[in-house]
Parts: sequence; structure tokens; C-alpha cells
Amino acid sequence: MYENNWESLNKRPVPQWFADAKFGIFIHWGLYSVPAFTKKGDYAEWYMKQLENSEHPSYAFHNKTYGESFKYEDFVSGFKAELFDADKWADLFKKSGAKYINLVSKHHDGFCLYPTQYAWNWNSYDVGPHKDFCMELKNALEGTGVRFGVYHSVYEWFNPIYLKNPEQYALEHLIPMLKELIIKYEPATLFTDGEWDHESSVWHSTEFLQWLYNESPVKDYIVPNDRWGKETRGRLGGNFTTEYGFIEADKRIEDVELDRPFEECRGIGRSFGLNRIEGTEDYLTPKELLETLCSLVSKGGNFLLNVGPAADGTIPVIMEERLLQMGKWLEVNGEAIYASKVYTKKNTDASGVYYTKKDNAVYAISNKYPFESIVLEEIDYNPEAKASLLGSNADIKTAECNGKLMLIIPPINPDTLDSEYLYTFKITC
Repeated sequence: MYENNWESLNKRPVPQWFADAKFGIFIHWGLYSVPAFTKKGDYAEWYMKQLENSEHPSYAFHNKTYGESFKYEDFVSGFKAELFDADKWADLFKKSGAKYINLVSKHHDGFCLYPTQYAWNWNSYDVGPHKDFCMELKNALEGTGVRFGVYHSVYEWFNPIYLKNPEQYALEHLIPMLKELIIKYEPATLFTDGEWDHESSVWHSTEFLQWLYNESPVKDYIVPNDRWGKETRGRLGGNFTTEYGFIEADKRIEDVELDRPFEECRGIGRSFGLNRIEGTEDYLTPKELLETLCSLVSKGGNFLLNVGPAADGTIPVIMEERLLQMGKWLEVNGEAIYASKVYTKKNTDASGVYYTKKDNAVYAISNKYPFESIVLEEIDYNPEAKASLLGSNADIKTAECNGKLMLIIPPINPDTLDSEYLYTFKITC
């Protein structure tokens, strides 16, 4: 039994399924998906908060487009989700190669994508589309191999109880709401956020986690994260989380302790919620996304890649295409990703080769096609080593180069390769 303190709670291991999964899908969708606007580089899901700042571009955009008397709450009428198809979403996530999802059940605006007594008339079932999106998506994912999980904000910008007394808000609103969510939907993940204004003691985080680990219906498999108080990220909780770590110097992925499962989250563009002014130049290419995935996995991490659906319930075509491109690559190279382990704690990103291991095999994933030969600097030469290229039946020879393993690559017709963007060599002895 886990006790109501961090020392005890931190001893709970992150369930193995999560460490094996490697790739998940984040889904930011809500009332902010109606305006779907912010300045480039900002988060569109923060639109409600941005309207407080008369200097922010969202403020001028809002008044010009909707009028000064139009309140954020009025976006309920535009959040129709008339084209939402849970089965279509589930099929896309399966084809992407993802093993779990995190649906934003509630963001900082407090609006929920499921019916709840703690947000009466401020949820997608009571108003707007009158749908329980959490349950529809959970049901659609059954049998796909993709686990259902949720993101849930711990704070709400304009909740009057929170503004008056955060601890009272935690005890009377947040924790009961979280328990209701867990019991009803039994998610495999719980990605909390919005914790940064207060210590975990104010949020009564350990009290909730003690219940989650000891009594909840998901106690054996749920994976919470580390966002439980201003002092907890990267130190306390479940898996450790980074955010846009390849961009922001203060959140670099290489700073994460490699011995503990961690997860990097980011959008395909710069915003989580859909931002309609982002163009193709703001979206990562399939190669960049796959490089991010392979870099993370080589360090023992997971990649939680976000999509921001439109208010009508469709996933933008460019986002759909990126997910399908990743899925096609994973069909061929997934054995080097799923359930793999860290081969070396050395950061090999600069070399353009990412290493993983599984069973008796080592995988070297190159971010460019190696014509003629490639020296794997992290693998010592062994005359018994056998090498193959995933997605090809080409005969890969081995040789020694300064004590390291060198692969001799024969001429290969690119039309016969089942992989593109990155190329995986499997080495066994």
C-alpha cells in the first residue's frame, strides 16, 4: 500500500506497457477550436486567457471578428462537432502506430468534453454538441490496440472558488472531479497540467495519488505524469514530461534522467490547439517527426505527438497525413522502436544515428541513406555480427574500421525499399 507522501508514492514504478509503447497521440480540442487563432509561436488553446490582454493579437482579432460583446463562453454555439466520427479517429490513430492517446478532457478554461456534475452546463454533453466525447472515443478505441487516456487541467482560470481559495477548490472541486473521471472512464494515462502556481500540498496531490495507486479501478496500469505542483516536474510523480524540448533551451530532452521513463509532448506545428494562421512552414516534416521519435526512444523516452482537430470534429488533412506517414514507417521499423531499451546513454543525435536494443539485437537508425558504407561508432566490431536492413532483403556485409563495426551497403534500387526518411539496420551476433 502506498502512503500519503512523495517518498512512498515515488516508489511506484511506471507500468511497463507505457515504457514499451513509445508513441502516443495528444488531442487538444475544445471551445478554443472555434476561433482557432493566436499569434504564431503561442498556444491557441490559451485564447480565453489571451483575451484579458489588450496587447495580444487575439484580443484585436476577437473584437474585429466576433465583436466586443461576444464572450468566450459564446463559442459553445460554434462548437458543433457535426463531422466528428470517433471510429474514424480511432482508425487513424491505429494506422499512425500510436499505442495510446491523451484526450484533453478539460483544459484551463474549465470546459469539459464529457458530462460531469462538477461542470454543470459547461461541458459538451449539457451544451453545444451534446456529446460525451470521452466515452465515444474510449469505445471506438476498443480492440484497436490503442489505449484511451486523458489530459486534465488541475486549475481553471476563472473558477470563482479557485480565485478565492485554491486549496478549497482542490478539495471541493478538483479531486472529486478527478475521481469521478477515473471511475467512469478508467483511462490508461492521466496527464495533469496547470499545476505551476502552487505547491503540491495546495493541490492535495499526494492524497489523490494515494487513492489512485491503492483504490482506484485503474491502480494496476494507469500512468500519471509529474505535473502535481510547482516543485514536482522532473522530480516527483509518474513519468516525467517535457514540452517542445527540441526547441526551448530550458526544457531540453537531454536534461531528463535517462533511468526513468519520460515523455516529450509537442504539436506538429507550434500550437497544441488548432491555429489557423500556421502554414506548412510551421509544421514539422515527416522526417523531422521521425527523427524526434527515434531520438526520444534512443534515450528511453516516449513521443506524445499532438493533433488539434477543427471545431467541426475533423482532423486537419496535414495532421492526418503526418500521422499516416509515421505509421507507414513504423510498420517497417517498429521492431526497433516498440518495447526497445536504451543501448547507450551517450547522446548520438549529432552523428545522425540513433541506437536501441531489444532481446539479442541492436538497432542503428540512420537519418540519411548510407551509400556504400556506414561506421557504427557505438558498436564494437565482432566477426560474428550479422546485419540486415529493415524493409529490404539486401545482403549487408560487415567489416572492421578502427575497432568499430562497419556495414558495407550494396547498390539498392530505391523502389525496392519499404522504408523512407530514416533507415534501420539490425545487428545480431
